[in-house]
Amino acid sequence: MQKTLHLISLGCNKNLVDSEVMLGKLSSYKLTDSVDKADVIIVNTCGFIDAAKEESINTILEANYNRKENSLLVVSGCLSERYKEELIKELPEVDIFTGVGDYDRIDELISLKKSSFTPQVYLANENSPRVITGSKYHAYIKLSEGCNQRCSFCAIPGFKGKLKSRSIDSIIKEVKNLIEKGFRDFSFISQDTSSFGRDLGYNDALIDLIKEVEQLLGIKSARILYLYPSTTTFELIDTIANSKIFRTYYDMPIQHISNNMLKIMKRGFNKEKTIELLDYMRKKDGSFLRSAVIAGHPGESKEDFLELKEFLEEFEFDRFSVFEYSNEENTYAYKMEQIDKEIIRKRANILGKIAKESMRSSLNRLINKEIELVIDGVSSEHEYLLSARALDWAPEIDGEILVNDSSDFKVSHGDFFIAKVSEVVDVIPLATLIKRL
Repeated sequence: MQKTLHLISLGCNKNLVDSEVMLGKLSSYKLTDSVDKADVIIVNTCGFIDAAKEESINTILEANYNRKENSLLVVSGCLSERYKEELIKELPEVDIFTGVGDYDRIDELISLKKSSFTPQVYLANENSPRVITGSKYHAYIKLSEGCNQRCSFCAIPGFKGKLKSRSIDSIIKEVKNLIEKGFRDFSFISQDTSSFGRDLGYNDALIDLIKEVEQLLGIKSARILYLYPSTTTFELIDTIANSKIFRTYYDMPIQHISNNMLKIMKRGFNKEKTIELLDYMRKKDGSFLRSAVIAGHPGESKEDFLELKEFLEEFEFDRFSVFEYSNEENTYAYKMEQIDKEIIRKRANILGKIAKESMRSSLNRLINKEIELVIDGVSSEHEYLLSARALDWAPEIDGEILVNDSSDFKVSHGDFFIAKVSEVVDVIPLATLIKRL
């Protein structure tokens, strides 16, 4: 009888790629949506900040509570890697622990019922047997693992190590393989994507990769996620803007804008240079700018916060995320004098309201404009509405478009169209399909 598998992938889309590798290695298993019906349950954890750690622990405990007798509970990923000694001691109900180095050995570990923490971080390549989840047309491509930056608040380099890039040849082979399987939309990701290839001795490897991808037939669209200010060049910005395949999409988490805070955060970049980059991006035709900021980092004075608040109000990113500072062990900021949690929460709420207004302004600029989008299926809002995503947006994080007039086109999941936005209801645009792409 075929064994069943239930996999829960938490955290970022880089983690999702590793989960998809595990699904590929366990392709002999039948997937089930129910924990209580699975012979093997895998929780691929996130250990980035407190909220993610809490979610991971709760998910593990819930999976254990609902599992059936004689099933195997496997815990993998960043939380497991970062706190392996503590988790092994505190969670005896878990059958197998593994970290961030054994995703391609998960079948072996399950067969042997053995825990393993290979020291080297696993980096998926063109030979990794991935099972792409959630989409028939879109896939994430991981360019590298680890990070050479030493931001004061981030623990990732401590358990993911230094930057380790794939070769361009490996990436192109993977994209070709996925094109052959019908994938036409790609998001290229890593912890610090603009540093891609620098560990291999190349300063402009990302530019070279973009030009190589442009030569491939069958791609409708692509985007680069997670640029770092100090490694993003004007030439890279130009290359993205001039590409016929890559969207003019700039995802650059700035974290703060005050020079005082940028120095404390060890960002290696100042306010003036950051704004110069952002202004240059904004001037590109059809540009879409996403960022992220942290509220309440140690050392953030009221004046620093107000400077950030005023900047976010004036600049109007298309999207930006707000994170409450999370005090992480083994980081520079961990032993600094901490800001009261209630103050952090209030500051984050203020910035969150600005983020929503910025998003509304960005969406309202789409009214009466034609956009390129892809169909994701029937909307959960109503059976007569179609859920879609603008190709200028990244999957899952930038929002949804509802198609309320299909113009009698025969529509399927993964179909690409030009559509016209008629109105925006709260933060959801409504659109009419005009023609196929």
